Amino acid sequence: MKGAEAIVRSLEKEGVKHIFGILGGAIMEVYDVLYDTESIRHILMRHEQCAAHAAEGYARASGKTGVCMATSGPGATNLVTGIANAHMDSTPIVAFTGQVPISMIGNDAFQEADIVGITMPITKHNFQITDQDDIPEVIKAAFKIASTRRPGPVLVDLPKDIQQKKLTKKFKYPQDVELPGYKVVKGRGHPRQLKQVANTLMNSERPVILAGGGIILANASRELITLAESLGIPVATTLMGKGCFPEDHPLSLGMVGMHGRKVANLMITECDTLFAIGLRFSDRVTANVEYFAPNAKIIHSDIDPSEIGKNVDVDIPIVGDARLILQSLNKITEKLKVKKKTEWDKKLREYKKEFSPVYDYDETPIKPQRVMKELNSIIDNRTIITTEVGQCQMWAAHYLNIKNPRAFISSGGLGTMGFGFPAAIGAKIAMPDFKVIDVGSEGSFMMTGQDLATCVVENIPVIVILLDNRYLGMVKQWQDLFYEKRRSHTYLGEVPDIVKYAESFNAKGILVEKPSEIKQALIEAIKSHEPFVIDIRVDPDEHILPMVQPGGRLDKMIEIA
Repeated sequence: MKGAEAIVRSLEKEGVKHIFGILGGAIMEVYDVLYDTESIRHILMRHEQCAAHAAEGYARASGKTGVCMATSGPGATNLVTGIANAHMDSTPIVAFTGQVPISMIGNDAFQEADIVGITMPITKHNFQITDQDDIPEVIKAAFKIASTRRPGPVLVDLPKDIQQKKLTKKFKYPQDVELPGYKVVKGRGHPRQLKQVANTLMNSERPVILAGGGIILANASRELITLAESLGIPVATTLMGKGCFPEDHPLSLGMVGMHGRKVANLMITECDTLFAIGLRFSDRVTANVEYFAPNAKIIHSDIDPSEIGKNVDVDIPIVGDARLILQSLNKITEKLKVKKKTEWDKKLREYKKEFSPVYDYDETPIKPQRVMKELNSIIDNRTIITTEVGQCQMWAAHYLNIKNPRAFISSGGLGTMGFGFPAAIGAKIAMPDFKVIDVGSEGSFMMTGQDLATCVVENIPVIVILLDNRYLGMVKQWQDLFYEKRRSHTYLGEVPDIVKYAESFNAKGILVEKPSEIKQALIEAIKSHEPFVIDIRVDPDEHILPMVQPGGRLDKMIEIA
């Protein structure tokens, strides 16, 4: 068989069911084979960045590895933002790119780009296949690397002549491949460290668990709930960890950090033990590290040893898979007597009562808080929320109560505007029986909104809610708070008419200008089973508060603009 057929057969053997991509000259050989392939559904996107983000949404909703594909040169470089986003958020995707023939590489051939060199800093690994007989082993390695240890993106570059040449030996897809220097060891943690962690948590007066996206990646939510409940320890989450612990649980503190809930930030500041698991202590979580959990003994558990001690000094390090670590801790603690934390429990109740988010706003223009209230009322166990980036993202992260892992998908590390809509497309393909709702803004949506065409043509009924204030909202908020309200180039103007924009793609669109119209619009969108954009005109001067000033302290939040 030809190399192109070997590529597609390898994907079939790997269990790939969906590919998000756009073809071009350097990848046409593969697409010609896909023409006759029934086991893989290819979703033709309208921009390669959207293909990468859709693969991310697919991976994060399903727990599987997402796949995207593009041609050489500009097709490949358009994938870069999505690959970088996946790298920052530890999302397993494999990106396939066409390439000019081997003999032409380095000659500045038409649509040539050194995509291997370009993506080297933002992938776990990348390959350029130079022998057609290596195709099965390379593709197996790509999926293994992407999905194991700390997950992330892998790129496979496919020169056109490699796609065209026939294999010189019989095609055989390996069960596994040995990769020198890459060992898949999940890690259960050292027994002595585990006992030390258990004793520290049980004897602490004011413990807090801080859970990150690693809990979701490891499918460790059940084990986290068991540990928190058995020891009576409150749980805060990072943005990437949102949903790993039910946010309607009495022990839930919600999200921590710059736009986190005040109760979470205060409890972490006042705790005497902080057990952080599955996170990297980003600057948006810690704020000024000098004042982060200043009186706490810090325990940090992560599958990636390079993260431990990188940003925050740690008292007890423990390397391993979050699920296995929590299972071991649960076995140890179930045999021990738990010390009661009466005063800490009382403080938790008092803080929750005093600092609970307020949703009930009935004025016009609409307050985003009211939108979140109505959205909370329709979120169930079969709902996935994706978000764009900026104020809309933080309104959703702060106010929505997410109860399940993989039900909240947002761009964390890179903060990519335009992420939420294509991620919603990928999530809907992965979980077709779920409602998938993108909480966005017109600023972000305009960056990737052309893929409404994909939704209509491919019958992908995602719902987009736009908190439309006609500004680049988060930048405007910073200008208002820190730049004396000098709103330099953040006003977007009244173009386009969002409803007409949606309808031009044969999608549904509706304008909402009164609080009383929000819920009915949501119901109409859900019942339509069609791609649907809800344009909600919100107060342009409303800020997402409280907020920690850049370089500030978690316990000193800005509460009034």
